[in-house]
Amino acid sequence: MPTVHPAHAPAPVAPTSTSVPAPSLVLRGLTLAWGRRTYVMAIVNATPDSFSGDGTGGDVGRAVDAASAAVAAGADILDVGGESTRPGAAAVSADEEIARTAPAVAAIRARFDVPISIDTSKAAVAAAALDAGADMVNDVWGLRADPDLAGLVAARGVPVVVMHNRLTPANVEVAARVGAHYAGVAYADLVGDVCRELRASIDIARGAGVPAAHVIVDPGIGFGKTPAQNLALLDRVGEVRSLGFPLLVGPSRKSFIGAVLDLPAAQRLEGTAAAVAVAIARGADIVRVHDVAAMVRVARMTDAIVRR
Repeated sequence: MPTVHPAHAPAPVAPTSTSVPAPSLVLRGLTLAWGRRTYVMAIVNATPDSFSGDGTGGDVGRAVDAASAAVAAGADILDVGGESTRPGAAAVSADEEIARTAPAVAAIRARFDVPISIDTSKAAVAAAALDAGADMVNDVWGLRADPDLAGLVAARGVPVVVMHNRLTPANVEVAARVGAHYAGVAYADLVGDVCRELRASIDIARGAGVPAAHVIVDPGIGFGKTPAQNLALLDRVGEVRSLGFPLLVGPSRKSFIGAVLDLPAAQRLEGTAAAVAVAIARGADIVRVHDVAAMVRVARMTDAIVRR
């Protein structure tokens, strides 16, 4: 697990809770018109140890095949990651992460013009992926793990997803079928704490020179939260929009679904569909998913109901 550096946050900028998000973001020719429809981010795991069993293990051909299937199924954005973030996963060096992701990003970019996100908390990995053709950064540590990442994002002029995360190895438990999940994580005020800690990440981004229009927030479903806390946060995820930034939600196949349904990751399609529909109904702008074809249909149907 990376070391988080809250001390690297600069002096707070103007309060974010009253800010108004930019109406849209252009990403490699795709205009993300916030509030008009839900955008689907497809997970492309370049790892050998993904909790969902779909990791490509650094095989570029398999990564391209996964990207091709996602694009054909209607994905708007491809999110390429080279380090598993499941509870209890082993840390990966920057060199190894680059070896898994940069060639995959380059090969995908050569085939498709769809926007690509690099899922990393390391500045060196992000730089290599951006050089290879990625368009944005998705950081599960909210710019708190590597003090150089916010400056890189600002210098490259790319958007960044800052995610809430209270992951600690001490809170990891493993249960049959459910898999690894968190237990005994304390919040004084679940949504209030999530918003407060996301504000710290936003301030890091803004203090480094990242424009407000380039910031997307993620409440971190599944990261440092118990199954019950994940359910409560998902139900109240619309409150995170009070921060004034577009909202990404990623519940796909996660262990809180397994805890409710007593099902392993490969059998959580319906549970994921319900979670995605609720996230959209509560105001999610982007959903990050494994099962792209099914979730594109869920998003379109939910949009037709709540964004008509």
